[in-house]
Amino acid sequence: MSAATDAGPLKILHVFRAPLGGLFRHVLDLARGQVERGHEVGIFCDSTTGGVRADEVFAELGPKLSLGVTRVPMSRYPSLTDARAQLSAITTRRQVAPQVVHAHGSKGGVYARLPALLSPGRNYITAYTPHGGSFNYKPGSTEHRVYMAVERLLEPATDMFLFESAFIAGRFEACTGHQPRTDHRIVLNGISEAEFAPIDHAGAEFDLVYLGELRSAKGVDTLIEALQILKARDGLIPRVLIVGSGPDEVLLKQMTVDRGVAAQCVFEPPGPIRAALAKARIMVIPSRAESLPYVILEAAAAAQPLISTDVGGIKEIYGPKHAPRLIPHNEPAILADTIRATLAMPEAERLAQAADLAAHVRENFCLNAMVEGVLAAYRSALARRGG
Repeated sequence: MSAATDAGPLKILHVFRAPLGGLFRHVLDLARGQVERGHEVGIFCDSTTGGVRADEVFAELGPKLSLGVTRVPMSRYPSLTDARAQLSAITTRRQVAPQVVHAHGSKGGVYARLPALLSPGRNYITAYTPHGGSFNYKPGSTEHRVYMAVERLLEPATDMFLFESAFIAGRFEACTGHQPRTDHRIVLNGISEAEFAPIDHAGAEFDLVYLGELRSAKGVDTLIEALQILKARDGLIPRVLIVGSGPDEVLLKQMTVDRGVAAQCVFEPPGPIRAALAKARIMVIPSRAESLPYVILEAAAAAQPLISTDVGGIKEIYGPKHAPRLIPHNEPAILADTIRATLAMPEAERLAQAADLAAHVRENFCLNAMVEGVLAAYRSALARRGG
């Protein structure tokens, strides 16, 4: 055990909005790791998202969380629901009396830090992991400027910034005009040793798979346009599995019809990533915005051949050797060319390339290092507040 866990157990409350995607995975990994190290942990999040999978996860994990799981309705965008959720967050914090309130995402950052802003003499510390959040939301827009004003307002109530990638640390500085004025650290997302087992593609039914939310920022429409180009220009009709859910699901399904590629596309709800990866030879991530996406980390670790855009912290996952393979976003013609070239590549070459990237990920993105790094950051912030 490191010094971060030798100093005695902590009471930690994780606050975030949606139990979905990479943010949820990050919180679950931290919570499990902290419980395994003897800490008391609780979760506060939305009750209207996450579906069956979130229910199943909380049913399994909940009994291990001594500070409980509290779920209340929350809205994605500012609304009157925020006031009720904010009061519930305050009530929950008072009931469980944590030493650490760890906020995740922009909405979690508001729920955790707004009360702290009004309580300078509080007996707990606030940690904040943005996960991209509002820093990636429509840069240059009026909404983005408002969100950045909120971030600057809440900065004095933040005892520790924990950035999961160098990219998001840079976005903070670019969007607020300065580095965090309090303690801040980059603690890279990490994955477990078991996730480095290579995927078996012996039963693969699809050529391509997309995994992620079905919303504009993920660029699934670009993939559909690329499929149209491949069909019309090259006579190629790769079979594509699209795994996910989100606000644009109906629009994207209709788009496959309008672009004449519906027969080659199958949509499935979110499920275990390794099961989805095993169904296709190549994963495609056409995102317009990311932080340090777990879907890329997990697929890279499992030696899944990948096609990805060069956004967010993905370049950090790929490293200097593999980063030149990344492609620009919003370029369906380039995506189509890359898909065609990757499909034409000998399978042994594709798999060797994927195995080399997996080795890089193993060296740089360790789950234990992430958990220990976060705990060490908590300890540092607590020491500054006097215990």
